[in-house]
Amino acid sequence: MKIEELLIYGKRHCHSEHAKILLAELIGKNPLELLNHLEDIVSDNKVEIYKKEIEALEKGIPIQYVLGTVNFYGNIFDIDKRVLIPRFETEELVEQTIHYIKKYFTNPVDIVDLGCGSGVIGLTLEKKIPTKSVDLIDISEEALKVTHKNCEKLSSKANIIQNDFLDNIEKKYDIIISNPPYIKLNENIEEIVKNNEPEIALYAGEDGLDCYKKILKNIKKNMKEKCLIAFEIGYEQKNDIIDLLNKYLDNIKIECKKDLSGKDRMIFIFKNNE
Repeated sequence: MKIEELLIYGKRHCHSEHAKILLAELIGKNPLELLNHLEDIVSDNKVEIYKKEIEALEKGIPIQYVLGTVNFYGNIFDIDKRVLIPRFETEELVEQTIHYIKKYFTNPVDIVDLGCGSGVIGLTLEKKIPTKSVDLIDISEEALKVTHKNCEKLSSKANIIQNDFLDNIEKKYDIIISNPPYIKLNENIEEIVKNNEPEIALYAGEDGLDCYKKILKNIKKNMKEKCLIAFEIGYEQKNDIIDLLNKYLDNIKIECKKDLSGKDRMIFIFKNNE
């Protein structure tokens, strides 16, 4: 079939932009180039793959899972249903964290990414700043299989650890960062998210705070004298999390940042006892 015919087919069954993105990825072209190649012939094998991908979209599978990859902060990461789909808000968390690291630290840092999922946060930081070590921790064995693929893909030296956050881990870190589950059990979320992404990466108890409580309860043992903690949060959780921080930590500086849509989305905690 010709590219033009496939585009017409795709647009009949899904959003036109998704139809273009899937086809462009399949044949190794930029979506913007497709109009210049409408008469090109696509092999029968790729036609079959394309139709199956369109069918998956029709069934409500997110395009990121259909593609099997996502661009996060300039790097291509493998993802599938075993891990959460990285959001733009998490790129903002990484962007702000890089800013704070450059502001407060002059030497290479020890980093831990808690609930790492596909590894996008820790692996991006490893690429962007000088590090002594990067530990990627997740409780899900299946999620860590995806993490491992991304470590290999990016030639990372990160340590992959299956664990429940910082339980029984004694190592001290300069940077503790996490985008943990923070959705309330009874919270209404988009059907496409609810039906596809792993529950373990979404929900965190009746108030959505279970994971923050678990992380903060014993975090002191893992903090160096000078330490930055960075959390992504639900946009209504700012005050509750600040209360938790003041319960478990002292002599800290807390800053909350809004995402590009103006919602409270990130909390940064800086401690310096040096």
